[in-house]
Amino acid sequence: MKLRVRQKASNIGQVEHTRKVIKGLGLRGPGSVVVVANTPSFRGMVKKVLHLVEVEEVADEAASPKS
Repeated sequence: MKLRVRQKASNIGQVEHTRKVIKGLGLRGPGSVVVVANTPSFRGMVKKVLHLVEVEEVADEAASPKS
């Protein structure tokens, strides 16, 4: 499984640590979407900025059968 993370709010006015977490996830602004591995490190990063992002689980592209 992987996680699809979409930034729903701006990080303007947030503390520097929160801005760095958003940048570390690869998000660049409201509306941007990244797909990251479902590992403890990424889940911890997402938990820190949960008020700024939307998260959903997606299946691995390589594991899903192509029709």
